[in-house]
Amino acid sequence: MGATQSSNSLSPPLLADEEEPAAAKNSKKLALVPLVFLIFFEVAGGPYGEEAAVGAAGPLFAILGFLIFPFIWSIPEALITAELATTFPGNGGFVIWAHKAFGPFWGSMMGSWKLLSGVINLASYPVLCTDYLKLVFPVFSSGIPRYIAILIFTLALSFLNYTGLSVVGYTAVCLGVVSLSPFLVLTLISLPKIDASRWISLGEKGVKKDWRLFFNTLFWNLNFWDNASTLAGEVEQPQKTFPKALFSAGILTCLGYLIPLLAATGATPLDQEKWVDGYFADVAALIAGDWLKIWVEIGAVLSLIGLYEAQLSSCAYQILGMTHIGAVPKLLGSRSEWFNTPWVGILLSTLVALAVCYLNFADIISSVNFLYSLGMLLEFASFLRLRRKMPEADRPYRVPLPFAGLVVMCMVPSVFLLYVMFVANWTVILVCGLTSVGGVVWYFLMELCRSRMWIDFEDDLILH
Repeated sequence: MGATQSSNSLSPPLLADEEEPAAAKNSKKLALVPLVFLIFFEVAGGPYGEEAAVGAAGPLFAILGFLIFPFIWSIPEALITAELATTFPGNGGFVIWAHKAFGPFWGSMMGSWKLLSGVINLASYPVLCTDYLKLVFPVFSSGIPRYIAILIFTLALSFLNYTGLSVVGYTAVCLGVVSLSPFLVLTLISLPKIDASRWISLGEKGVKKDWRLFFNTLFWNLNFWDNASTLAGEVEQPQKTFPKALFSAGILTCLGYLIPLLAATGATPLDQEKWVDGYFADVAALIAGDWLKIWVEIGAVLSLIGLYEAQLSSCAYQILGMTHIGAVPKLLGSRSEWFNTPWVGILLSTLVALAVCYLNFADIISSVNFLYSLGMLLEFASFLRLRRKMPEADRPYRVPLPFAGLVVMCMVPSVFLLYVMFVANWTVILVCGLTSVGGVVWYFLMELCRSRMWIDFEDDLILH
């Protein structure tokens, strides 16, 4: 791990294999294929959820959006993740990058913004699983049965995560194959029915375009490429594996969105107002019958399980990485003796998700979007700063652009992030402002606890 060797005091011992705990050395590392599918579920999980783009702007703009937006947003984020995750292959990912670029305060703020956005996002998946369950069993539509179902989903999926990252990774492979399979069938059946002229439709007359919904749909379906970086310390040969996994997951994600979208919009007459989340199941019924609709709905539930597992892994290992840089107490990085998983991080993320999943998500999800945008702006700045601050660091993968090109590459998605923040309402701005203030208070509280030695920190790993 040359990057950590050449950076002198700027590189923490936690990034070197010889400093890992004995239990971690003996644990099974994450291989290429499971990592590909974990990244796939961090970002997409299949075409479920892209329907709103058609409803908001029509087939042509939806197709162009999922064709062009990856070049504007996904590729820059994936390239930055590939470079920084291979240069600093430790658990914590983007938290370590901000810490090394701008110091412990900004590392802590990055951790606060990204962790909160991730855990709130996590809370939505058991709710959506229950929404699908109620289609078969109406008793779960409301009241105590619904709350119990959400609780059981959350606890069961969290326990699976506790059994080990390798188990989660290979589970993600199976879930990915099964959840994408109905769309392969849908596409094959659609081929004789496709009318290419439907692809160039700008939408139905009288249906107003909702650009905010359109861009939010693209954003939510094509972001979070950097989340898997928090698992870098658990990956087998991360310097070689991460670039390959990101490239493979990128191809899988783009094809997983575009091919079903082309098939569905080309093979069915446009009824734009029906294109909302979950409409792919109705399209499957129109094209092939109820049997394919049921298959798509089952695939949606399996996709949600994969999304939950990938997101929870990212959150738990982010907490573990934050203990390594002293942003949170050492206790929060405790690993299970049986499975070597960060059980405290899993428990904390699960408890927060349980608390949030019973709330109204209208402004909360927008707040998560805002917080994620703050974190990404800091991530782009950290990437550029580290190129200047540590030019001699060993970078197993290096984005092949001069510094001016890197600035342009980061500026384009940054403009979009600023737009997302600009269109937020005052409630969202207030919530995110208070959250950010809470992050500042947390940092100085941890500094006070460290100076007074009230709580144990991994002081030998702190980068002051």
